[in-house]
Amino acid sequence: MMTITVDLDTRSYPIYIGSGLLGQVGLLDPHIAGRDVLAVTNSTVAPLYLDRLLAMVRPQGQAARAGRVESLVLPDGEAYKTMATAGAILDALVGQRYGRDCVVLALGGGVVGDVTGFAAAIYQRGVDFIQVPTTLLAQVDSSVGGKTGINHPGGKNLVGAFHQPLCVLSDSDTLRTLPDRELAAGLAEVLKAALIADAGFFEWIEAQAASLVGRESAAVNHAIRRSCEIKAEVVAGDERERGRRALLNLGHTFGHAIELCAGYGQWLHGEAVGAGIGMAARFSARLGWLSAADAARIQSLLERLKLPLRPPQVDAEAFLAAMAMDKKVLAGQLRLILLPAIGNGRVTAEFPLRELQAFVRAELGAQ
Repeated sequence: MMTITVDLDTRSYPIYIGSGLLGQVGLLDPHIAGRDVLAVTNSTVAPLYLDRLLAMVRPQGQAARAGRVESLVLPDGEAYKTMATAGAILDALVGQRYGRDCVVLALGGGVVGDVTGFAAAIYQRGVDFIQVPTTLLAQVDSSVGGKTGINHPGGKNLVGAFHQPLCVLSDSDTLRTLPDRELAAGLAEVLKAALIADAGFFEWIEAQAASLVGRESAAVNHAIRRSCEIKAEVVAGDERERGRRALLNLGHTFGHAIELCAGYGQWLHGEAVGAGIGMAARFSARLGWLSAADAARIQSLLERLKLPLRPPQVDAEAFLAAMAMDKKVLAGQLRLILLPAIGNGRVTAEFPLRELQAFVRAELGAQ
């Protein structure tokens, strides 16, 4: 097992990464001993891993814990990342009369982690929670850093809160049951981490692309570890995204617009981010920031990682309107994460809006 620490002073927490962690009795005890627990998961993950998680909290053959242990199974999919779903979690906590000393476990992918963390952030003004991510995307990105939230019809993740977990438990064995599309979606976030901060990691991904797609354990575990290291370092320096943390949104402004315009759930989040990374690279090259050769390398690697290269053919004006609602808009000005070079991301508003509009219309085939 590898352990990475997200350094946030008194709210620092470990990320546990390894094989066979789910079911290890005692691993979570420092965080939950004697406390009421609600384990939240979805209908896809529950039959696979819920019993293993509950065995860690409620081990067989031992005396009953002082606290109660309950579980809640949600429907699966991005379409359920809503206030109604967060309300169902709150109803379960209220129904069990859980107090402020309870702990909520989020077992699943990014949707489960985000909506469960949001419910934990607002229940009785904030209760503890633990992330147990079961998808690659969640293990390398969404479970780390304390961003929680839900979607709104007007935009992706527009409602949310910063609420750090007590710990993150990433069992790479859960990736064995992950569909190929979900695996590729997670690789988009791995690629993002390399592009914004580590050219050497990008070169490693180029060399190991086949191993990653083939789910070779050594390659996958290294990708998880390095991605988490990069994110932990960024979050430690800018927890609430007032500056450098916005780099972690490379591809996301384009990607969130793809998800909204295509309809939540039609594209996986990581697929949209992958296409968004491609758009960010091409726009960077259009502005003269990124060399044509490096833009081509990024395009080639997206293809090798089985990610979409282009956005869907949606309405260009609706797409631009969705981008204008992005959370990185300040004083009415849209900021993007662009690439002066591989391994060097930059948050900037230094581009002509007309140039962006022309680029998006060309990408979407609009006249």
